[in-house]
Amino acid sequence: MKTAYIFPGQGSQFPGMGKNLFDNNNNAKVLFKKADEILGFEISQIMFEGTAEELKKTSVTQPAIFLHSVILAKCLKIQPDMVAGHSLGEFSALVVNGCLEFEDALKLVQIRANAMQKACNEQPSSMAAIVGLDDHLVEEVCQSISDTIVVPANFNSPGQLVISGTVEGIEKAMVLCKEKGAKIVKKLEVDGAFHSPLMESAKKELEKGILSTLFQTPSCPIYQNYTAKPSTDSNEIKQNLIAQLTSPVLWTQSIQNMIKDGASEFTELGPGNVLQGLVKRIDKSVSINGRSE
Repeated sequence: MKTAYIFPGQGSQFPGMGKNLFDNNNNAKVLFKKADEILGFEISQIMFEGTAEELKKTSVTQPAIFLHSVILAKCLKIQPDMVAGHSLGEFSALVVNGCLEFEDALKLVQIRANAMQKACNEQPSSMAAIVGLDDHLVEEVCQSISDTIVVPANFNSPGQLVISGTVEGIEKAMVLCKEKGAKIVKKLEVDGAFHSPLMESAKKELEKGILSTLFQTPSCPIYQNYTAKPSTDSNEIKQNLIAQLTSPVLWTQSIQNMIKDGASEFTELGPGNVLQGLVKRIDKSVSINGRSE
């Protein structure tokens, strides 16, 4: 039996996140204060006392979720057999398996968040969730729209796919997916087209940061979004992490490969329980639980 630890991405934040950790664990206090210094603003106060609206800003959301996940993992002193993270969650996973130092990863997350916020501001764009339609049909819809950008962004679970693109592209794809029989077609409350070619400028900024950061040989494999395959090669991990920003998150495929390689017990570490629900939909036979205090 192998244990797999998985880490959530943007969208799982909530007001008050991390406050219990800070109040009840001295190591957590030290890490939160260190994060405030590195980031140059008191993110701990926004996490503990800020509103949902304040937490929703990409430049705040990403480091907040990263901090919650990593500090929780460090307090629990976990020893996973394998790890994976959904989008932003890959950075959390890479700290937990020893590939990245906490401080270096937080700096990269800040670069990523600010660059993505900037890309969002440059061009109106959006994302939408498509539920109850075979993945290949959603892919066909995206491919049929040639006059603007719309692409599959997150393969979350069988029959649940998120698309990403220009506002025009998303609206066109939503209509076509409804016509093909999708049960739910819902525009997401995000101000950008994550995991699409519209993130190219952010990818270039992140690439500079990643290439100048030391990545060490990890203690266990990470199943990366870009390939859905395990890696322990630090250079390969770097390249996959860069490519992830403009490529789809292959979450369904990652979880399936982890199960195929022996994972039978999954634990989600971080705010919320989104990934627990996705794992259950991908394979009901495995054990899944969460830690989000």
